[in-house]
Amino acid sequence: MSTPGTTSNQYALDDRVVLVTGGGSGIGRAVAHAFLANGARVAVAGRRREPLEETLAPYDADRGLVVVSDVSEDEQAAAMVQAVLERWGRLDVVVNNAAAYANGPFDEIELATWETVRSANIDGFVHVARHALPELEKVGGNLVVVGSVSGMRGDWGQAVYNATKAAIMNFVQSLALDYGPRGVRLNAVAPALTITGLTQAVADDPEALAKAEDRIALGRPGRPEDVAPAVLWLASDDAAYVTGAWLPVDGGTTASTGQAH
Repeated sequence: MSTPGTTSNQYALDDRVVLVTGGGSGIGRAVAHAFLANGARVAVAGRRREPLEETLAPYDADRGLVVVSDVSEDEQAAAMVQAVLERWGRLDVVVNNAAAYANGPFDEIELATWETVRSANIDGFVHVARHALPELEKVGGNLVVVGSVSGMRGDWGQAVYNATKAAIMNFVQSLALDYGPRGVRLNAVAPALTITGLTQAVADDPEALAKAEDRIALGRPGRPEDVAPAVLWLASDDAAYVTGAWLPVDGGTTASTGQAH
């Protein structure tokens, strides 16, 4: 069966086992396709089976695995990692992509909303990392986080989301120090506005889209296929001396001081 993908076969990943959380849509789906196009075996995890199956549908069944899992629950994250080990016996790369989003004035955010975003973004990362890192240590593997430029600086009306992204991006740097001597690399990509199901409302609003594009040096929002190659590179042997890094994949958004032009 053919293996369509937006990222050409640049890397020799035929022996690698990759786990992508939030693999049913958007950036997670594009990342899974990039690894599959480069020969890896890929497990995609998420809370709903159907979109995960859609992600893997174009590829050979023996190179894909669907794992229904909510990583905000530690027991489910542990079972997710175990499912990959039972299928392939090892784990080389983890892409921590699953996330939740909320915005609005801080004084109007319900505590339940904070808890939902925190549990998906921060607790979810912790759960995945604590179960995956011992397996990555066995093989000299690596973990790539899909972070955000919103974890690097502030945004109006996004305090809850930004705080959670900042937390996991700091985890990346701190754990890179702890696990570097153990042979494990941790890095993050930091997209800016990328059009996925979560952000489609911006794309559909001409005024909002124009305001966003005015802040992007390349003049357009990102696509999931723009982010996937950066994840692939960080996970590859070409980035063997890169750890603890935040790689902006933002069309030049963070190149600006923020002043009007």
